[in-house]
Amino acid sequence: MKSGWIFSAVAVVALGGCLGGGSDNSATGSAVGPSGSVVTGSEAGGNSLYKVSITRTQYGVPHIKAADFGSLGYGQGYAFAQDNLCVFLNDLITIRGERSRYFGSTGTYTIEPNGSTADNLTSDFFWKSLFAYSKKGPDGVMRNAWERTRDKTIPDYQQVVKGYVAGVNRYIAELKAGQHTYKQPDGSTVVANSACANSDWLQPISEADLYRRFVRLAVLASSSVFVNEIGNAQPPAGLPVTASRLKPSSVKPAQMVALLKAKPNPLTEMQEKDRFGSNMYAFGKDATTDGQSIVYGNPHFPWRGTERLYLSHATLINQGQKKLDIMGVGLYGVPAVLIGFNENVAWSHTVSTAYRFTFYQLQLNPLNPTQYMYDGKMRDMAAMPLEVQVKQADGSLTTVKRTLYRSHFGPMLVLKASGVPVLGWNNATAFTLRDANLENDRLINQFAQWNMAKSLDEFIQLQKTVLGVPWVNTVASGPGQPVYYGDVTVVPNVTDQKVAQCKSEPFNTVVGQLSPGLPVLDGSKSSCEWGTDADAPAPGIFGASHLPTLMRTDFVHNCNDSYWLTNPAQPLTGYSRIIGDENTQRSLRTRLCILQAQRRLAGTDGLPGNKMDQKTLEKIVLGSELYSATLAKTTVLNTICQSPMLLTSGLKPVQTAQACAALAAWDGRANLDSKGAHLWQEFWLRAIQNPGISAGGQSVRSPVALPPLNLPVASPLPVSLPTNFWVNGFASNDPVNTPNGLNVANPLTLTAFADAIDAVQASGFAMDEPLGNIQHSGVQKDLNIPIFGGSGAAGAFTVVKNEPTFLDKTGYHVVYGNSYIQAVTWGADGEPKADALLTYSESTDPGNPHFADYTRAYSAKNWLTLPFTPAQIEASKIEPTLELTGN
Repeated sequence: MKSGWIFSAVAVVALGGCLGGGSDNSATGSAVGPSGSVVTGSEAGGNSLYKVSITRTQYGVPHIKAADFGSLGYGQGYAFAQDNLCVFLNDLITIRGERSRYFGSTGTYTIEPNGSTADNLTSDFFWKSLFAYSKKGPDGVMRNAWERTRDKTIPDYQQVVKGYVAGVNRYIAELKAGQHTYKQPDGSTVVANSACANSDWLQPISEADLYRRFVRLAVLASSSVFVNEIGNAQPPAGLPVTASRLKPSSVKPAQMVALLKAKPNPLTEMQEKDRFGSNMYAFGKDATTDGQSIVYGNPHFPWRGTERLYLSHATLINQGQKKLDIMGVGLYGVPAVLIGFNENVAWSHTVSTAYRFTFYQLQLNPLNPTQYMYDGKMRDMAAMPLEVQVKQADGSLTTVKRTLYRSHFGPMLVLKASGVPVLGWNNATAFTLRDANLENDRLINQFAQWNMAKSLDEFIQLQKTVLGVPWVNTVASGPGQPVYYGDVTVVPNVTDQKVAQCKSEPFNTVVGQLSPGLPVLDGSKSSCEWGTDADAPAPGIFGASHLPTLMRTDFVHNCNDSYWLTNPAQPLTGYSRIIGDENTQRSLRTRLCILQAQRRLAGTDGLPGNKMDQKTLEKIVLGSELYSATLAKTTVLNTICQSPMLLTSGLKPVQTAQACAALAAWDGRANLDSKGAHLWQEFWLRAIQNPGISAGGQSVRSPVALPPLNLPVASPLPVSLPTNFWVNGFASNDPVNTPNGLNVANPLTLTAFADAIDAVQASGFAMDEPLGNIQHSGVQKDLNIPIFGGSGAAGAFTVVKNEPTFLDKTGYHVVYGNSYIQAVTWGADGEPKADALLTYSESTDPGNPHFADYTRAYSAKNWLTLPFTPAQIEASKIEPTLELTGN
């Protein structure tokens, strides 16, 4: 389908300089491409620093071709800015610590994947503290990342970053000059990127912004989980030191745990597998119909914010030599493919269970709570005086000052629960955090080298030697190659023996109740510092020899549980607990991941044969089975549904006949035409609140805190409740199939079913309403695009996260879940064959023709075969190629 966009433009841009300051350059040019307006401009002339072509194919996917790395970055930055400038700039403002300057202090910002929400002022102080100070001085973290891109192994990649910044800035200058509009289907015209086109924060970006962005992504599962806890951490005020400020907390460990569990907090948010989620497979020659490997990736990431994924294709050919030809997705502002493929290798990622940081408890000088004991001597914390400009109601700016502190381990923090300090700061003790990924300057190096990998062997070796992957598992394969899994990531070198020797109690136990495996260590002794492996590329982390990997010729997988059952035929064991758990229960989603592979290879999934091919895989992964229904629907029908009436948690009687008839006819899936999926989800998310879930062996958590089951004190229920959720608990010798057998003797399960019926009735939707009438995209609300899928907590492989979580009169609105989905294999000629979906589409700009077109394709399960070769690209392009030149 042709988009019909045409534009020509010229701009003079003040490009942001490198880290030390800035330099002014200009970029001029003429172009034909996606804008929707016709603007007269001057022709590009002279000796241009950058020269690149951008060809858009179906759904607006840009194919960028250049002869040098700088030009490649220039095209990537320009194309990306066309589609997503405003969302990107909003994030850059955040990590510069300038939200209060532009939006006032009281607004909020949420880091979508980790759930951290802070007011603008706290956010500003956090990010300023993160980048202003580090072990290596002001801007040390960011500068290290910049220096690393000059590494001898990738000396040209710094030019990609420079070019990317120049490309973004060219587009910004053109937008400020009014040169970009979109023609709408009704004939009207709208300004491109209208959310920021006329804002005072539409300003050129700098290379420093991109390196901040790289660090921001590296600490996504560590420091930035604690924006509030670090940004607001303050020592106890002044003298005199009273006895009450020296005595231990009167809150007992069990009370601390209860307080933390009562409301969402960073420790519980980190365990939400629907928030930090993904699925991936790799099938090898023994499992596929043609003996070629297949790599499947399906990250579950936000549908809003800068942790969306942008699909593009980058080709660099210089003097007839192909140096780079890579296609896939990167997070916003990253000029590298993070999940994708080239001719030699394909790979994907899921979020790992390993922790990237540890807490340390400090023993303080009672007379100076910014001094702490270390090896028998007092050390001063480093004071970080910070200033934030705050926009007032009249538009004027005021300055707010705050001093934050850091130990030699890292920033100080205070973690509270319901207002009670759990990890507090008084005159006797305080807590600090060391973050391995804040010390990781190898992230962009890792992916840059992967993008140019010439074989699976090279890919694996690069993962082990660079060791810059921050927080994700990896599966990979190449044409005719085995399939590989590795959790070869940046993990603090804290062995189980080290934890046993250095754990700080009772806090280690308290934290471990909510984040099992995350240690709180004694910060008073150098013997409790992180270790370093001989094969580690940096101090303080495990080397590849102590991290889990697996090579197979049938299959490997990961669906966010630990490495243990990567393939159940060959469990991985013997690793430190900080990396992941072993011989423990898997989530319903992980069990379904394994079962889908096992059923296929056993020929028991109802599909032809007993081998995997690309199209069969695509059918399976979008099948939308809810494994909780597979396990428990028949039990509900045969037991709970035999009662014509049940009582809700509020003792309201509800009739079961209509609901049970809907469930009996329901196909057990969450497809658009599935009738009853919403009723089951309402039931299951309530049922797993059961306080006996842990005893029953069910570890699956719901994606948010759920409404309580308000059972009255004077309840007709038995005094002694059978609290097990499952009849048969987890068995380590049968981990894929246990636990099982829904325990319907538990009255809380009956109450959950009654409450679900009541909720559906209150919503106004029928019990047998097709899911497609209820669940829609939450980022393109006005377009009413139906979306299939269910909650990971209910055992969905095809995952969505809705707002609201529970059904109301407006239905469900998907804001999280399946994002970029790829199924990659190779033909007999060695060329990659990739089918893909991008669930939320390429653009965040509502006026852009590619704001929702890929979403509609996803809704219809219409996979796009990605054009990769020059002939395929030429045959698939939707508008004339955009030729850009600039200085």
